[in-house]
Amino acid sequence: MILVITPEQKFPNETEIINQMFQEGLDLLHIRKPGISKSELTAFISNIDQSFYPQLVLHTHYELGKEHNISRFHYREADREEKKYKPVVEEHTISTSVHDIRVYNRLEKEWEYAFISPFFPSISKKGYGENTTVMEDINSRNNEHVKLIALGGIDAENIQKAFDAGADGAALLGGIWEREEPLEAFMKCRKKVFYN
Repeated sequence: MILVITPEQKFPNETEIINQMFQEGLDLLHIRKPGISKSELTAFISNIDQSFYPQLVLHTHYELGKEHNISRFHYREADREEKKYKPVVEEHTISTSVHDIRVYNRLEKEWEYAFISPFFPSISKKGYGENTTVMEDINSRNNEHVKLIALGGIDAENIQKAFDAGADGAALLGGIWEREEPLEAFMKCRKKVFYN
């Protein structure tokens, strides 16, 4: 499974690129735009082809799920720990984030998957994850109910290493949006995983 997380700031032709990524086999898109207003997020979603709405994951303004037939919601680690999550549609899928394999191992099966980061040193946050041990730590994974998604510093050069280490999927952020050609970067990652 390959997921893409939106950049925090607006990106030129972003929704057009997103639609193309879906056409090229993107599994899920996490819409993570901290500070975006509900009306701005509504406009953003409306520029994505409706056929891909089942593959969208909201990080904020969860109530838009009802209006746009979106049933996937991602909750931050802090919100999960404080039990601040109540999906707004009956049939829903929820995911979360962790930074430690022990925390991941304790997740209940209500979570479909969890991002674990930083897997590699971050591309978008310079200096973050320089001394990460997450990839080695997943050897002590014992949670069989929740899929583990590698996040942090993933690009075409190392995506296969994340899967080889035992991740069920990879989430791409800087490896896509920090590149000259985001669509091409996505396709290279996908090719490495599915056609190598």
